[in-house]
Amino acid sequence: MRPADRFMTPLSIAVLSLSMSTDAFAAAVSRGAAHRPAFATAVRNGLVFGVIEAITPLIGWGLGLMAAGLVERIDHWIAFGLLGAVGAKMLWEAFQPVETEGGGADSRAARNGALALVATAVGTSIDAAAVGVGLAFIGANIWIIALSIGISTFMLTTLGMLIGKAVGVRFGKIAEFLGGVALILIGLSILADHMGWMG
Repeated sequence: MRPADRFMTPLSIAVLSLSMSTDAFAAAVSRGAAHRPAFATAVRNGLVFGVIEAITPLIGWGLGLMAAGLVERIDHWIAFGLLGAVGAKMLWEAFQPVETEGGGADSRAARNGALALVATAVGTSIDAAAVGVGLAFIGANIWIIALSIGISTFMLTTLGMLIGKAVGVRFGKIAEFLGGVALILIGLSILADHMGWMG
């Protein structure tokens, strides 16, 4: 049985999806804090983030499949390394200074329209491609996971834009920190199971 059969349960998929959505959520909260959009605008922006966030792990998964046969003996280490690296990056970003409303990248993006929105969505989804590579190595069902990530990102991004004014950008940083911790723990559980550390 592959590690994915044990760890990609509905609960772990939900945790992974929420973790991958937190960077987009943080960006959405920042945008909402700078300029709270109308509900329809928040939904439309959420769809952009959700679709892009669902596509990027599929791209990474495809790339991972091409190399999976060559690295089968160390696939668990690669999956752990990728998940751990993405999680660590999210932790690092969570501790970076919060941008001010007037001069932050997100407030500029809010003024620059659709192109900047797509650029922001792509920027926050790059990590999902790396996670997709790791999931290919452990044989995870990428279609269910990508759909779950897309839906989660759509919901959290829409919510983040709507509540940004009320909660402030630091709330998004906290969510990003928790998402990073969750990714690291998932990577550790995959490695621990493969190495027999869990009995």
